Amino acid sequence: MSNAGFSWKLADHPKFPKGKPIALIVLDGWGEANPDKYNCIHVAETPTMDSLKQGAPERWRLVRAHGTAVGLPTEDDMGNSEVGHNALGAGRIYAQGAKLVDLALASGKIYDGEGFNYIKECFDTGTLHLIGLLSDGGVHSRLDQLQLLLKGASEHGAKRIRVHILTDGRDVLDGSSIGFVDTLENDLSKLREKGIDAQIASGGGRMYVTMDRYENDWGVVKRGWDAQVLGEAPHKFKSAVEAVKKLREEHKANDQYLPPFVIVDESGKAVGPILDGDAVVTINFRADRMVMLAKALEYEDFNTFDRVRYPKIHYAGMLEYDGELKLPSHYLVSPPEIERTSGEYLVHNGVRTFACSETVKFGHVTFFWNGNRSGYFKPEMEEYVEIPSDSGITFNVQPKMKALQIAEKARDAILSGKFEQVRVNLPNSDMVGHTGDIEATVVACKAADEAVKMMIDAIEQVGGIYVVTADHGNAEDMVKRNKKGEPLLGKDGNIQILTSHTLQPVPVAIGGPGLKPGVRFRKDVPDGGLANVAATVMNLHGFEAPSDYEPTLIEVVDN
Repeated sequence: MSNAGFSWKLADHPKFPKGKPIALIVLDGWGEANPDKYNCIHVAETPTMDSLKQGAPERWRLVRAHGTAVGLPTEDDMGNSEVGHNALGAGRIYAQGAKLVDLALASGKIYDGEGFNYIKECFDTGTLHLIGLLSDGGVHSRLDQLQLLLKGASEHGAKRIRVHILTDGRDVLDGSSIGFVDTLENDLSKLREKGIDAQIASGGGRMYVTMDRYENDWGVVKRGWDAQVLGEAPHKFKSAVEAVKKLREEHKANDQYLPPFVIVDESGKAVGPILDGDAVVTINFRADRMVMLAKALEYEDFNTFDRVRYPKIHYAGMLEYDGELKLPSHYLVSPPEIERTSGEYLVHNGVRTFACSETVKFGHVTFFWNGNRSGYFKPEMEEYVEIPSDSGITFNVQPKMKALQIAEKARDAILSGKFEQVRVNLPNSDMVGHTGDIEATVVACKAADEAVKMMIDAIEQVGGIYVVTADHGNAEDMVKRNKKGEPLLGKDGNIQILTSHTLQPVPVAIGGPGLKPGVRFRKDVPDGGLANVAATVMNLHGFEAPSDYEPTLIEVVDN
């Protein structure tokens, strides 16, 4: 902060005492929806969360966790863990991911930036390669942004363009990839009419090719590398539409798991391997499933798998995917500048902080919470603990994940008396919900509920306060629905499983012996969202929130 006269000092709140230990618990992927058999939270035994909702109605409410409440462009945009934790920690709403890209494309600013100028250096003699998820799901990428970038790049000098597609079927309906490929092929043929050599070069399903995350399975990235960079894949086709249709039929593969393919010319030669002097852009705006490919494209000394050939390219991400690693070093759109987060304020005001989760969500409760900033604000005031996640298995195999271990670490931190804030993320309902395994997700929700109980019990022992919330929905609705809300059936007569996040609101519950009598949720913030939680927590720590924060959700009514 360089603002003259700026001070980290927060005013004391006249109605909330300082120094009460607070457990701040984020249930990942835990929304509120109508109770039915596809609502795993409803089906699961969750006595702790049930008691929070039923026990004190004035201390339980819902907040918005999607769309404009978390900085995304429209109310049709599902929330996600990154923007959710940004909002929870920042206390204000920042334009995010897709919205940042939308603004940069709409204004044309994207073409003036350092990142675009860097890739443009290759346009005269090289090929521009665009790699990413072909979908309008709006979670990782959007088709309309790819369409605008194709148009803009061609108008700014790109003469030869190759698109490497990853099919979705996770954030959108399985089977929808055929329509997306059709649309893209149509756009590319229009570019060819203008004399631009533009075509699809390779493809594969997002969960089997390229889009792994958290270094779970580098084989996924290698399959993509072989197709995109080397032009090698077990399946070769003359057209992408044919590729997707045939692979779905012959391999009984769904969109998420299509095997890798390359497009070849009449002589059987791949039409678009990535070569020296080419430019590459990864078009996803969401970071988590691009970081591994970014490392392989950017790091000269990369040795996690044999790249065979490491082309000398100019590579840029749509956005910076990891602020800590400064990866990639070039990007088309700059990240939101999030400063003065609640975590930073609180440590500067004497609130000693403990944060913990397992690997898959550890970054959310630290890096994203702290405004896309890694490390400690004041090392002597903070402790962050990461518990290794299970690797090499899908999360429905061990749906309890590390909930118990996270709760034990948090309990010990609460009872130690060393911390005023103990912050955790319980990943179960989200990570297991993504597998589409309803039975396992029910087990996951029960495990998370038991973990919450352990932490609340510790808070009871030390006279503290708890705040329980979530970052977005997932496990509360595991089925795709029609406009009337009825479950959709597939061709086989079975329900269509929903593996994505949802648009549902999420709960916020407060309580504990340290909470003053008369504290309740205000009635005048009906549209409250995740960003309102920060001011709420600051109040509970005994402080007034900064004036530009979203308003607190609580008030004290003097009996």
